[in-house]
Amino acid sequence: MYQTNYTVDKAANSIKAERTFAAQLPLVWRAWTEKEILDQWWAPKPWKAETKTLDLRPGGVWLYAMSGPDGEKHWSKLEYTEVVHEQLYTGHSVFCDEHGMPATGMNASKWHVQFIGEGDITHVTTTLTFQTAADMERLIAMGFEGGFAMGHSNLDEYLQQHAV
Repeated sequence: MYQTNYTVDKAANSIKAERTFAAQLPLVWRAWTEKEILDQWWAPKPWKAETKTLDLRPGGVWLYAMSGPDGEKHWSKLEYTEVVHEQLYTGHSVFCDEHGMPATGMNASKWHVQFIGEGDITHVTTTLTFQTAADMERLIAMGFEGGFAMGHSNLDEYLQQHAV
């Protein structure tokens, strides 16, 4: 199975996560852009993702909570700035409350997620860019790399069950 590979660029305040998935592009795209599928894999176990709203278009928002086994919820919002079907999406992500109001103490990060299909596999490159090095380091310290890799493993399981 494939691994998630990370590159941290301190000069650019960015983290790049690259992963290949054993599924065709249309299914991988749907898994990243449809709330019913996202909620099945996005959170590292035993956490669960719970989407409140997802409107995949420029200016649209994905508002969701990471719900823990003890009932705690951590909310995030991604506001889409660009969407090119089965190719990429970009947006600004921020921690927030359940109404989408940004939390204090951390600036939004820019997300650029690119999809490249090659037959029965799909390459996904996620690049997060931060306003400051401190914001990037804070997300890394929160366990972003391990949590994102666990989510990718959850997606692998989903894709194995639903690939044609």
